[in-house]
Amino acid sequence: MNIYIATDHRGIDKEEKIVEYLKNKNYNVIQTSLEHSDVDDYVDFALETAKRVKEDFNSFGILICGTGIGMSIAANKVKGIRAARCVTKEDAILTRKDNDSNIICLSYKISFDELIDIIDTFINTPFSNEERHIRRVNKISNYEEVENER
Repeated sequence: MNIYIATDHRGIDKEEKIVEYLKNKNYNVIQTSLEHSDVDDYVDFALETAKRVKEDFNSFGILICGTGIGMSIAANKVKGIRAARCVTKEDAILTRKDNDSNIICLSYKISFDELIDIIDTFINTPFSNEERHIRRVNKISNYEEVENER
């Protein structure tokens, strides 16, 4: 499985540790090729990663910024992306089971151990495939199709 990861300038240290951890678990981890600076914009990293996840159907994305909120907003602008800000393991479980989310957005302020716990939970939780959840995800996808035609 491919996992795409990006962070703005705030999360660089945590990103490196997460990449090492995931590679040790035999995931193929791809980091964004964008350059970092003291004033880089999370939007650029979110869009770059979201496009890659969209093109790689069975992949996941991990985005890290100050709160995870901005990354989530930006990534969700890419058709086919369901990015969710998660701050707990329960958030990660529910967004995978109920929404079939393909990108997790996190705050660099969360401790490394908690980040790993949330990421592992996200990656290892399958979509429920319950009819009500399929229906809801399809409504989102259908809305994206209609909006793209406008």
